[in-house]
Amino acid sequence: MNAVQRREALSRCLTETPCPVSATALAQRFSVSRQIIVGDIALLRAAGANIVSTPRGYLVPREVGGRLRTLVCRHSAAELEPELNIMVDNGCTVIDVAVEHPVYGQLSGRLELSSRYDVGEFIRRVKDEGAKPLSVLTDGIHLHTLRCPDEDAFQRVRTALDAAGFLVKE
Repeated sequence: MNAVQRREALSRCLTETPCPVSATALAQRFSVSRQIIVGDIALLRAAGANIVSTPRGYLVPREVGGRLRTLVCRHSAAELEPELNIMVDNGCTVIDVAVEHPVYGQLSGRLELSSRYDVGEFIRRVKDEGAKPLSVLTDGIHLHTLRCPDEDAFQRVRTALDAAGFLVKE
């Protein structure tokens, strides 16, 4: 398989797979190095492919139902897991996190967390990598974009975050 064929197969693989796939797993599947996959993804993106990076790997976003809503939260780094669990426990998907940096403007990270398992894996990776949440740059203040199945789910999240002291009221 040459490079063009590999990129076509890589694109098909990501389009057909509903879950994120790590560069390591893709490298094994296509019998190349992880760095080759990273380069292939960059070339596919440059050609217009909508491939996003999540903490668990590459993903082609799906058009799914639901309402997109944004919340402003504030909490310590130690409270990250309870905050995310509140969101997924109430039926919403945490699409991303964003902070407003004084020099760089808005910085965001794609999350795509839909379950406690997803949250647990994200927290494990944060700990394993010794990473800090983006919110440490802004004294704990950050935004989340959520995909909620309906307005009731969003209101449940708001109520629970408020009760936990995580919601910043406008």
